[in-house]
Amino acid sequence: MPESAWRADLRWARANIARSCRSVATLVNGRLALKMISSVSISVGIRYAFSRRSTISFISLIAIAGLALSVAVLVVVVSVINGFERELEARVFGVLPHLSFVGREPMEPTPEDLESLLGVDGVEGVAPFIQGAGLVAVADRVSGVLINGINPGSYQHISLIREFVHGELPAVAGNYDVVLGAGVAKQLHAAVGDMVTLVLPSATVTPAGLFPRQKRFTVSGILESRSEVDSRGVYIHVGDAQRLFRLGDRVHGYQVRLKDLFSASQIASLGVARLGGDRVFARSWMRTHGNLYRAIGVMKSTMFLLLSFLVAVAAFNLVSTLVMVVDQRSGDVAIMRTQGADTGTLIGAFVVLGCLLGGLGILLGLVAGVLIGLGLPHGYQWLAATFDMDLMSQYFVSYLPVQIQLADLLGIAATAFALCMLSTLYPARRAVTLQPAQVLAHE
Repeated sequence: MPESAWRADLRWARANIARSCRSVATLVNGRLALKMISSVSISVGIRYAFSRRSTISFISLIAIAGLALSVAVLVVVVSVINGFERELEARVFGVLPHLSFVGREPMEPTPEDLESLLGVDGVEGVAPFIQGAGLVAVADRVSGVLINGINPGSYQHISLIREFVHGELPAVAGNYDVVLGAGVAKQLHAAVGDMVTLVLPSATVTPAGLFPRQKRFTVSGILESRSEVDSRGVYIHVGDAQRLFRLGDRVHGYQVRLKDLFSASQIASLGVARLGGDRVFARSWMRTHGNLYRAIGVMKSTMFLLLSFLVAVAAFNLVSTLVMVVDQRSGDVAIMRTQGADTGTLIGAFVVLGCLLGGLGILLGLVAGVLIGLGLPHGYQWLAATFDMDLMSQYFVSYLPVQIQLADLLGIAATAFALCMLSTLYPARRAVTLQPAQVLAHE
């Protein structure tokens, strides 16, 4: 250590210790004295944190960079999982009904049934429906679909489908209009205004033999929710569906939208009790997407825990930096001890030093994570378009969703800061165990 730097630090330490001792001697209030001693710890910690000595500065930068990188990775991963959860709720559960009461036999919809279901606490909307599997054909192209017969007037109370349809929903029975999912339309090369044929698996007996039941429809809209619904959903008017399925005035049941997704089981039991268990049975979103929703929640908790270990490794890298500071500043520590600095002051100084380094790394990591998260969807789109890769084909959305939540950022920052605090304890304890006489004897 250069003699000029050592003498400058020594003069600075003596001046601060002398000033603090004079203040403590003149003040009777113990709480004010503790405040003055704490200010010395803060001053020493800040001075050491912004030291220009090359070796310590370089190692400090490495520790800060490692902590920032691990925090940024944790922010990005948690934000992507949040994005999947948001898209599942907004797009899949926004278009699909939350709960269905399916008749054991086709049933006639009555005002009494609708009022009975609307009277259940937690039900936001009810609509009758018809649903069945079928095929859509255009020329020599065929696609398997799920045909949904809906009444646009009442269906808007249980689904946000209008927000995702380019065109018009089937408004009048007898026009034989159909809305195709974007995936179905792409597979069939169909657009708004084209004619398609809906084919049911049941056959019609004619003098010429058995023929599949089919009807030509006009494409009035394309459903583009960018979810799995687009790949198989087909929507026609409930009146046209009654003719196609030969139900007369009957429907397959009622679909319900809930105020709270997680009340589905309770409301299902109440609804079946009101409509009659001999008439209907309940089918909720938990049956079709419950495992996926729970998997997303478990994945978020698991990834947060696992990546917290990455943050812990980076935080404990600060230990080596602080130990080197203790070894290099041993002369300063010894002089402060001889001038009357107590254990709390010295520990506080190195805790402040560790918190400053760790806080800087956490702040840089949060900023980097947020910036990367905001740019990640656009980066994925560019990558998929440039290299013709569809990495999201196995998921319920066709793009990479990201949602950055303030609560997650605060949780990540708190976890990382707590780990940084823990990493300062050993170096601080090492500093107070130095023997001033032995240290100064070798200066």
